[in-house]
Amino acid sequence: MLDTINEFFERLSGRSPSDQDHEMTLELAVAALMCEVMRADGEMKAAEQHTLREMLKRRFDLEESAVETLVDMAHQQVEDSVDHYQFVRLIREEYDYPQRVALIGRLWRVAYADRVLDPLEEARVRKLAELLYVDHADFIMQKLEVQESLGLA
Repeated sequence: MLDTINEFFERLSGRSPSDQDHEMTLELAVAALMCEVMRADGEMKAAEQHTLREMLKRRFDLEESAVETLVDMAHQQVEDSVDHYQFVRLIREEYDYPQRVALIGRLWRVAYADRVLDPLEEARVRKLAELLYVDHADFIMQKLEVQESLGLA
């Protein structure tokens, strides 16, 4: 699986696999956490999938085909993994605190993509915020900012 991912990003970026392993892994980890939130309620709604793809496209400056491949790989990683530790650990190591807070905001956007917050999605974002060492106040602030931006507050 890692070889396939390496080849994909090598073709995408024109860089050697050793240059882009780190970036690719971080992209995959972020996409996997977003997929975790999206599937928390047992449904993957079209609005959530669209929001996920758009955020990944903007965040990582990817073409549509690259986003599709990344999302497919993230779904597979989430299905194959026992827990989120591998994703969370990498993000904690590589993202500074403001970046982790911003990621929680993006997770809230996925959870609110269908304009309804399912309690299971909220619980998943809460758990990920704890694992990413994001303070509860910042967790709530991100939730409120997303609600306000969507006109739900």
